[in-house]
Amino acid sequence: MVSESLWLIGAGPMAQACASALLELSVPFSVIGRSSSSAAAFTESVGVPVLTGGLEHTLNRQTAPEQVIVAVGVEALAATAQLLLEAGTRRLLIEKPGALNLAELQQLQTLAQQMDAEVWIAYNRRFYASVLKLRELITADGGITSASFEFTEWSHQIRDLQKGPGVKEHWLLGNSSHVIDLAFDLIGFPAEGNWHAWHSGSLDWHPAAARFHGAGITEKNIPFSYQADWEAPGRWGIELLTRRNRYLLRPLESLQAIPLGKLAAETIDIDSELDQRFKPGVFRQLEAFITGDIKLLCSLSEQVGAFRIYNRIAGYSNK
Repeated sequence: MVSESLWLIGAGPMAQACASALLELSVPFSVIGRSSSSAAAFTESVGVPVLTGGLEHTLNRQTAPEQVIVAVGVEALAATAQLLLEAGTRRLLIEKPGALNLAELQQLQTLAQQMDAEVWIAYNRRFYASVLKLRELITADGGITSASFEFTEWSHQIRDLQKGPGVKEHWLLGNSSHVIDLAFDLIGFPAEGNWHAWHSGSLDWHPAAARFHGAGITEKNIPFSYQADWEAPGRWGIELLTRRNRYLLRPLESLQAIPLGKLAAETIDIDSELDQRFKPGVFRQLEAFITGDIKLLCSLSEQVGAFRIYNRIAGYSNK
């Protein structure tokens, strides 16, 4: 029998990470997967059985629960969420980016509004211990004065990955948006009419562009810039400046600061125990979803607005 409290859809690595956190949180849940091979790997890793056959098969036999976590492939996120909303689920946490394109996301938003449902997009980096500490320090410093970030991807590794249709062609949405979402969550979205985006080049697996640069002012009146070159070395990173410090998230799991008047970066101690025991950010993110502490979660309506910005950054069509 499937638990009525919470379903976890998917049996891949992200679903395994969610299950580990849910077990620690003592939240009863049932796992719905498709293939017996992924189910076996899931059970071996987490110790929890998986109901195979897929979501539609399960919905034909069981009543959908009030809340569900969706951790399937990017290409299946929107369709899976739609099935659950139509079946009666009213609280959803969907793995990023929520959909493969803006049209899918808008359709999901319309349905969620019709069903009076709460839908959240899972960006676990908002909940990193390094980021939570950074939020405290920024407030103590009196706020951010300017920012920059980089979302370079390693094309030489990505090009040979086996992904679902359209996933690699929209890689900025499905992967790079992790760091872009975090940056804009901290500094605010770009203000309409007050920012510019440039993109150039192309890749076999990402024809829209290979290089991305932009700058402007956010809605919080914070100047920002970004860059990424997917044909050159680089890594994700965010730098936030205050009147007292320059804060560096590079890698995002760590936090350094360069105090005013100094040149050397100092490592800041953070309480990373949960991020070491579980996939970083996932435990706190699921805790927030389960308890209803939604202030750091990305809402579906927020993501619809973000997609328009991401499409402009990437050179995708805003459809």
